Amino acid sequence: MNATAPSARKILLINGHPDPRPDRLCSALASAYAEGAQAAGHQVRRIEVGALAWPPITSQTDFMAPAVAEVADVQAAVTEADHLVLIYPLWLGAPPAAFKAFLEQVFRYGVALAAPGEAKGVKGLLAGRSARVVVTMGMPGFVFRLVFFAHGLKCVSRGLLWISGYRPVREMALGPVESPNPAQRLRWLARMRRLGAAAA
Repeated sequence: MNATAPSARKILLINGHPDPRPDRLCSALASAYAEGAQAAGHQVRRIEVGALAWPPITSQTDFMAPAVAEVADVQAAVTEADHLVLIYPLWLGAPPAAFKAFLEQVFRYGVALAAPGEAKGVKGLLAGRSARVVVTMGMPGFVFRLVFFAHGLKCVSRGLLWISGYRPVREMALGPVESPNPAQRLRWLARMRRLGAAAA
């Protein structure tokens, strides 16, 4: 990695695909983003959700309880990062269950939002940070937005990140990923490298 530049940002890059194999598109997109960011002097920490074995939260008591050490480490990375990048596939119109379980473990009260009774209304605790959400899917991106209103993206970008204080929250919907067009894949990877270099 290059020496840290004065304008370097701390980036937390999360591959939310339950299958962490490097040949998966989500993994390749994450690698391309990381390459661009590191080449530009940004600090990057990458987390593979598919390599974790965290149990799901099943009750309000679980959600309100202090996080175990492994989860707390990721929570600290979230609060320390200037920029958050989430990459995941669309499964049955929504984020995969393993990725959703990861988000529920990490973005608890006290990290993302003030606990009930600690603030009037909803108070996000992650202001001053930016984020990007990248979703891959089997359908064209414009169909996802026009027909399905991008629900599987908005539930993360607005239902979690925006409400937690992230500004701006930028979105990308990439598809169809099953297309055998290698040129399109190369364009997506090149775009991710450029975004990484800009920490955008």
